[in-house]
Amino acid sequence: MSASIRSVAVLGAGTMGAQIAAHFANAGVPALLLDLTDEVAREGLERARGLKPDPFFTSDIARLIETGGFDRDLARLRDVGWIVEAVVERIDVKQSLLERVDAVRRPGTIVTSNTSGIPIAALSAGRSDDFRRHWLGTHFFNPPRYLRLLEVIPTADTDPAVLNRVSRFADVHLGKGVVIAKDTPNFIANHIGLFGMIQVLRALETGEYTIEEIDAMTGPALGRPKSATFRTADIAGIDVLGHVARNLTEHLPDHEARALFRLPPLVDALIERGWIGEKAGQGFYKRERPRATAAAETAPSDILTLDPATLTYRAKLPARLPPLDAARPIEDVGARIRSLFLGHDKVGTFLRRTLGATLIYTARIALSIAHSIDDVDRAMKWGFGWELGPFETWDAIGVREVLEAVGDHAQVPSLLDQVLRAGSNRFREDGVPTAGPGLQILKAAKDRQRIVRRNPGASLVDIGDGVLALEFHSKMNAIGADTIQMLHAGVKEAAANFQALVVGNDAPNFSAGANLMLLLLEAQEGNWDEIDAMVRAFQGATQALRYGDVPVVSCPAGLTLGGGCEIVLHADRVQAAAETYIGLVEVGVGLIPAGGGTKEMLARMVDGLPAQANLLPFVQRAFETIGFAKVSTSAEDGRRLGYLRPLDQSTMNRERVMADAKALALERVRERYHKPAPRAIPVGGGGVLAALKLGVHLAWRAGRISDHDATIGRVLASILSGGSLPHQTIVSETYLLDLEREAFLKLCGEPKTLDRIQYTLKTGKTLRN
Repeated sequence: MSASIRSVAVLGAGTMGAQIAAHFANAGVPALLLDLTDEVAREGLERARGLKPDPFFTSDIARLIETGGFDRDLARLRDVGWIVEAVVERIDVKQSLLERVDAVRRPGTIVTSNTSGIPIAALSAGRSDDFRRHWLGTHFFNPPRYLRLLEVIPTADTDPAVLNRVSRFADVHLGKGVVIAKDTPNFIANHIGLFGMIQVLRALETGEYTIEEIDAMTGPALGRPKSATFRTADIAGIDVLGHVARNLTEHLPDHEARALFRLPPLVDALIERGWIGEKAGQGFYKRERPRATAAAETAPSDILTLDPATLTYRAKLPARLPPLDAARPIEDVGARIRSLFLGHDKVGTFLRRTLGATLIYTARIALSIAHSIDDVDRAMKWGFGWELGPFETWDAIGVREVLEAVGDHAQVPSLLDQVLRAGSNRFREDGVPTAGPGLQILKAAKDRQRIVRRNPGASLVDIGDGVLALEFHSKMNAIGADTIQMLHAGVKEAAANFQALVVGNDAPNFSAGANLMLLLLEAQEGNWDEIDAMVRAFQGATQALRYGDVPVVSCPAGLTLGGGCEIVLHADRVQAAAETYIGLVEVGVGLIPAGGGTKEMLARMVDGLPAQANLLPFVQRAFETIGFAKVSTSAEDGRRLGYLRPLDQSTMNRERVMADAKALALERVRERYHKPAPRAIPVGGGGVLAALKLGVHLAWRAGRISDHDATIGRVLASILSGGSLPHQTIVSETYLLDLEREAFLKLCGEPKTLDRIQYTLKTGKTLRN
């Protein structure tokens, strides 16, 4: 059972099947995508290629997927190691197809179903002994690339070695958070999620709350996605909501349990009208396109909201809920939920009615659907994007406080009774433990009190085996004076007492870039010497990373922008999370990269060119990457853009990035790492500068860029061509860093740059002025 899975087949090229095949391809695993006919399968693959968000890391990854039809190509299943069934959610259709699969599969081939709730054991009824030993459920969440949860459901016949093999492969190669679920209707996450959704729908039915108010109360305020309740339902499909509820009402064991999942009439009415959400253009919200005019081509759509009482759409209303405004400054999500839940106001009443009921129901059924409360919390966090799982929420509010606040509960579930009898008020003292070895090693080191040094912006942590980690922990991991100070300290500490340095963290985002507020305040005061010193310090830090006495491995993940990108660019090696969105975005706030990013991108683009080569095409690439503030859509896309090199690596599972980076750092030690020699970098001089400036002028004349964009473009062109040098020549890194710093200071003095910075700080968006 130890052989690796080198190829897969996915049966069914619908929305889920095609995206599951795409994610196997993202992992480098060739996939055979089958449907009724090859034509149907090809159409499904083409639909997947047009989806947003994109299921593929890069467009060319789709070449790893071949298509075929059940009518002609089932025999090809003999050549694959794993077959995933993802056809229509009908037990008869699935069983019929699996019978045909059993007849052609090679003994030992793993077969799984992506059903969202049909009993797994029932699907394998009548199959061969070898089939049933290699059979289990693998429930991916939509979209499979972006949602981490994979519920794995074995049956009584499943070989434990098969279960372990699938779980390990999904964890390491697909980047999944694997939860072993019991074979019960809708498994774990959809079961609990649907119960919570029904409580919210019943609150809506009372007429006491608007759709906008409910979405305001059930989104980021509770540590949940911005799409909250009704926008999420529209995205997932209201018809899918109906199907999941129907499956539960058909398969739950008793009448009382089934009654809990009867959807309110409103949902049936929407499904009957075909108002099933985003794919139909309307559901709880309706996207109304502007009338066909020239201006309408660029005008945003109007979003209307459903009036449940009349089943008509009205203008979207603001949700005016003062308790939410009062709780917004509470950064700790558990403390914020507790404050809102216990409030004697409209928000508190709503949460006790909905969240309170969901917490009690979850405590009642948890161990009948999952093997532990930890698995329940992981399922809801990984599958629905909750910051806190249900039992973490119990702990944040307090078991007694929830029970007292909710009041009318018939019988205290045994899980709660055990907590209370033990004299406690919570399930756990330290939250959900890591799911396995090699996961979140930075957190584990901090739990063992291995912090070497700390300030408000960053920490140095001993992660074992002679490797030091530098962790950012400011808000959005923005880079300020504290972070820069710790970068310098980390390089020195690693050189003195460790073998290697790893720069990374466990947060969703590696770093959103520099502390713009600090920069804005200094620029408004005209403190140019302070800004100059800040930039010099940051340049010194990135150069120290590049020329350190020990190998430095950076670990980008999520947003890795501006200064965060520059830190990554200067590491000896990179171990990136597969979902890394990396880019030099400074032009969006009227600046250029000045922490060595401009210099480094130029050096990468011209590296290895013969003497007197025509530099313009290569410099042009660096100019466009920086000038258009290009951000990768994945780590693999970051390689295409030049932010990552061919020798840099990526990790599919975000929680394994630090462990893989540590292993890479130790590999560099074993290779007898020597710090690189300073580089001499070719620049194009006046000829390249003239060509770049001409391009800027033509773009400005055509109206594609603004006046200030043109100003920034000319400044950037000057750096990349070597400043005022008349001819192609060789310059030092220090020379280019000086050009960066001078340009940065010049742009900080531009009123339109300050306007851009202010706008971004206020709105989170970029201003084109």
